[in-house]
Amino acid sequence: MKAYWVANYTEIKDAERLKKYATKAKEAVEKYSGRILARSANNVTLEGREMVRVALAEFPDIQTAKNCYNSEEYIEARKHLENNVIREHIIFEGMLN
Repeated sequence: MKAYWVANYTEIKDAERLKKYATKAKEAVEKYSGRILARSANNVTLEGREMVRVALAEFPDIQTAKNCYNSEEYIEARKHLENNVIREHIIFEGMLN
């Protein structure tokens, strides 16, 4: 069953560092057979906290998504987020049709 990453950002201090993260993160996601489905600052919050950026990635299954998150490549990418963003990042399974 497919799995998804959702990253909701409530604060970004340095957009250039975020771009570096995004480049490295995309490489890690693709290495683990994932793909970025959407990434945008153009979003509308209907309920809850205001988000300044949202990202969505798809993986073949939840274990692959977890493996990517814990991979050396993604850990290296996340260094660009340290002291730079506030976000929530979750992994969840999709639904069977």
